[in-house]
Amino acid sequence: MFPLNAWYVAAMPDEVAQAPLGRRICDLPIAFWRDAQGQVQAVEDFCPHRGAPLSLGFVRDGQLVCGYHGLAMGGDGKTVSMPGQRTRGFPCARAYPVAERYGFIWVWPGEAAKADVNAIPVPLWHAQEGWAYGGGLYHMPCDYRLLVDNLMDLTHETYVHASSIGQKEIDEAPVATQLLPSGQVITERRMGGIHAPPFWQAAMTANGLDPQAKVDRWQVCRFVPPSNVLIDVGVALEGQGGFDAPEHAKVASVVVDYITPESATSCWYFWGMARHFKPEDTALTDAIREGQGKIFAEDMEILRRQQENLLRWPDRALLKLNIDAGGVQARKIIDQMLAAEAPQG
Repeated sequence: MFPLNAWYVAAMPDEVAQAPLGRRICDLPIAFWRDAQGQVQAVEDFCPHRGAPLSLGFVRDGQLVCGYHGLAMGGDGKTVSMPGQRTRGFPCARAYPVAERYGFIWVWPGEAAKADVNAIPVPLWHAQEGWAYGGGLYHMPCDYRLLVDNLMDLTHETYVHASSIGQKEIDEAPVATQLLPSGQVITERRMGGIHAPPFWQAAMTANGLDPQAKVDRWQVCRFVPPSNVLIDVGVALEGQGGFDAPEHAKVASVVVDYITPESATSCWYFWGMARHFKPEDTALTDAIREGQGKIFAEDMEILRRQQENLLRWPDRALLKLNIDAGGVQARKIIDQMLAAEAPQG
């Protein structure tokens, strides 16, 4: 149920510092650590001696040392040494392609020969002036595809996030969905001549705009295979061009959703917001991170209970409405990736 020949966000850089990190990615236990040059390495989290998790060990001279009997391993998965033992005939652990790019650590859990670091998507805000980013990590108790569904249909904001980003106009605005040749899926909704909800009123105030003024609001959800969703969001003073309004008349951001499967019923959710206003204001970055974190925590409870229901009634068919088109198309892309990786014949 997970495409393996793809790059997934595995961790944030500060998670892999002095000690190794163990994390399950696509149901594969992987140990991450930094070598003597500070480069991230990744191997199967299984010591070839007695099967202990290597991530429970420590790093010495850039090598991963098992905390059970002291076996030391290099980034290629080969045993380098072990006290009192000749290690030449020791089996290798599987090594995974890994790269540190754009503020995240990425891993390729599939066929190593097919991994190309140039295929890691470059974020819109990377190395661009005028942008600020803040985010966090949640462990989500649900199938990663349920989270993709959630983010590709923002109708739920009216109900789940009524006190922050939800408003009735979301329900009333038509939804347009398109499939791009690249395999990306875009679902968008635009609302004109409305009052901004509380979250965006605060953002308007922070950017020197009247929070009570009428605005044009947009939500453009972009699914990027295998499981990431980037959402262009914002408000502009009414009649100034909406998404294309000049910078002084709007507040605009990209909601960042990097979703990495852990198991059939859990995933890692690297969330954040890259904003295109007041990038130097670190207090604003912290405030947005806190507010966004609370919003996504509301999603967590819904998705947890949804996953429980789906496991309880696995044979019940779910409705597919026009508001679900983005998630439905995203799942088709995922299914195509899975079919391409399936054994032939």
